[in-house]
Amino acid sequence: MKAWRVHTNGEPREVMRLEDIPEPEPGPGELLVRVRAANINFPDALLCRGEYQVRPPLPFTPGVEVCGEVLAAGEGAEAEEGARVIAQPVLPTGGFAERTVVTAAGARPAPEALDDAEAAALHIGYQTGWFGLHRRARLQSGETLLVHAAAGGVGSAAVQLGKAAGARVIGVVGGAAKAETARELGCDVVVDRRTDDLVAAVKEATEGRGADVVYDPVGGDAYAKSVKCVAFEGRIVVLGFASGAVPTPGLNHALIKNYSILGLHWGLYNQKDPAAVSACHEELSKLAQEGAVRPYVSERVPLAGAADAVQRVFDGVTTGRVVVETALEAGDSDDAP
Repeated sequence: MKAWRVHTNGEPREVMRLEDIPEPEPGPGELLVRVRAANINFPDALLCRGEYQVRPPLPFTPGVEVCGEVLAAGEGAEAEEGARVIAQPVLPTGGFAERTVVTAAGARPAPEALDDAEAAALHIGYQTGWFGLHRRARLQSGETLLVHAAAGGVGSAAVQLGKAAGARVIGVVGGAAKAETARELGCDVVVDRRTDDLVAAVKEATEGRGADVVYDPVGGDAYAKSVKCVAFEGRIVVLGFASGAVPTPGLNHALIKNYSILGLHWGLYNQKDPAAVSACHEELSKLAQEGAVRPYVSERVPLAGAADAVQRVFDGVTTGRVVVETALEAGDSDDAP
């Protein structure tokens, strides 16, 4: 079968190689799936660069989120052959391949309302958004939600989930094209960080109150400005540092303004509270069925285009979700709007 493999760490475009390798075999409690679509996530690039908290042995196949068709089950695993599931592959056998292996316990039914590419993008980003907004920040209907990188994969999920919860959403983006995408996603107010004064814009939009909840996958300057426009008793959800800069919070400032800084590492819930992850999937599937959320897939690329696509996601030049579809031929890929 064909699979992308990383033999040495570096930039995705430089170190990912498309190779012919033997088909993996499912171990105890695992499923062999035919990959129908693999969503590209920021950690895929970090894995290539050797900068992610998980470091699979070399060589490995990146791709941490797939929609696939069950082909076979390992010892002790139960699954219906042919079932369409979404899951996280078991590294080092990742999802940028024609076949991969997932745990039976972590495989969940793909919502019927979504096609393969949309279903592949529903899991990590939307689970992260749901836990961040509801379990950590306790977002309430009528509150104001500020979402950084609102046109990106993680941010777009938070925008949709915020709107579904009845919040007023302010989206922060970089550039006119991404601003248009944020408006299409449903943002009530869009702030272009390149041309607008973020703090002034948020205070104006909230009549001086500030944002009740801030959703920050960026860090760096985004966090620094967030603390200046968060509301009294507001909540800042920290879930990543796409800017490359890890901020150092001023706890005296949090004390003076009475706001909370909330960390979110969604992957830990798979270990600490798997029942909550299952319940979240059911809620997300319901929202998808109702049309309240739908992953914004801006690009569908063939397997041969995966390395370039991972690089572009890491470089921050894409919007929404970029998904690898194994059935696509090179001439069938979609360009980003």
